[in-house]
Amino acid sequence: MKRFICIALFSISLFASTLHLSISASPSRINPLLATDSASAEIAGWIFNGLFKYNKNGKIVGDLAKSWKFLDNRHLLVTLRRGVTWHDGEPFSAEDVIFTYKLITSPKIFTPYASDFRYVKSIKALDDHKVLITYKKPYFKALQIWMLGIVPKHILQNEKDIMTSSFNQHPIGTGPYMLKSFNVSQDITLYANPHYFEHKPHIEKIVYHFLPDPATEFLMLKSFKLDVGGLSPLQYERQIGSKFKTHYKIYEQMSHGYTYLGFNLKRKKFQDIRVRKAIDMAIDKKLLIDLLFFSHARICTGPFMPGTFAYDPTIKPAPYDPKRAIELLKEAGYTKEHPLVFEIATNSNNSLRMYAAQIIQYQLAKIGVKVTIRAMEWQAFLNTVVTPRKFDTVLLGWSLGLTPDAFSIWHSKSARLGGFNLVSYKNDQVDILIEQAEGTIDQEKLASIYKKIFDHIVQDSPYIFLYIPNAITAVNAKIKNVEPSIVGIMHNEIDWIKP
Repeated sequence: MKRFICIALFSISLFASTLHLSISASPSRINPLLATDSASAEIAGWIFNGLFKYNKNGKIVGDLAKSWKFLDNRHLLVTLRRGVTWHDGEPFSAEDVIFTYKLITSPKIFTPYASDFRYVKSIKALDDHKVLITYKKPYFKALQIWMLGIVPKHILQNEKDIMTSSFNQHPIGTGPYMLKSFNVSQDITLYANPHYFEHKPHIEKIVYHFLPDPATEFLMLKSFKLDVGGLSPLQYERQIGSKFKTHYKIYEQMSHGYTYLGFNLKRKKFQDIRVRKAIDMAIDKKLLIDLLFFSHARICTGPFMPGTFAYDPTIKPAPYDPKRAIELLKEAGYTKEHPLVFEIATNSNNSLRMYAAQIIQYQLAKIGVKVTIRAMEWQAFLNTVVTPRKFDTVLLGWSLGLTPDAFSIWHSKSARLGGFNLVSYKNDQVDILIEQAEGTIDQEKLASIYKKIFDHIVQDSPYIFLYIPNAITAVNAKIKNVEPSIVGIMHNEIDWIKP
């Protein structure tokens, strides 16, 4: 009966408001434990809730958790919201949280998210709405790991193969929107959950239009068939007119990612820090940003996101100083007769990186450095260049989270094949600080440690930190209650009103 009621809720009034969005790829598995591609993660984000989430200021707040407290530095007591139901009407309880933990750490599924729970020793229900989580040691991401969506025990407990379960195409969550079904390479429609525990979303329906071609997406946006869409700096500056700017309100924010030039520190020529500093000083980053982004970007000064606890605002980028760069190269033994020669490797399907590589090549030629460029298709680039570490330098990017985990990129143990420390960076002091940070739950102490990590990495120059692009988003100007924040435009979509 409850399932019948749920299906009946998909009958939406013809006059209900609809939010039109775009998606460039089909989701593979709409299951938060398995959603590793961006399309799956985006759709799953509407359907499922974690115990915690970030608010608009980037602060951790309760989601399915009503309240929580650390009994000591290894024991976390979480009190769950009462009255929360799954989309099929069944009540949410502590048993669902325990089931989710057991599932993600079981051999039944293969997911990179399992490693986040490596420091959880045990979890038990004290009653239907309280869980006690015990950690093996103090863990700085003790709350963040529980931002992962919780899945329903009553539906999945008897599944023999979670990886191929029909649940991954017909998900049941606790979130603000429900999915009836979807087909590969077709539009996806989500319906407002009338029983959502915060409140029913004001917009009744979300339609994701399947638009794999960016040019088609831009045409849809220009014809006012989308309510929200991203713009490139070129589109914003040269390809939209006054009518577009009247129909849409434009929001511009710093994106959550940076581009860098990374040195292979196993190559002898890059083990001399004077060489790395010289190259840094010879690249005019402001000009790079002006040419690539029409100034819609900022110079990146280090490995963690500006505005977060880990960022050190006192660190400034290296000055553009070609004269000093030449002096440093001469000190390192490089002259016109014996020039520094190296290769930049990058992926050919990213046009901005290709242009960046060419601009860097031109700028370094001015100080006598001879640079060649090798560009390859993404998978070939990963398999034959990045993974086996067969490069001089790589031009790549990282996404930035509000709670960075320095271990995966900057700890020496991550320099192994398969790890993300692609440049083989090793600094004993940084290793010690990273390990200290992992066991720190005091946010002020954690911030202090991460700022030290930030400073060490910048001083060592294993990367040249280049730029952080801005995200430019057009939103239908008629939509009310849009509040851009550090976590993005859509964080409060359930409060949006579309006339």
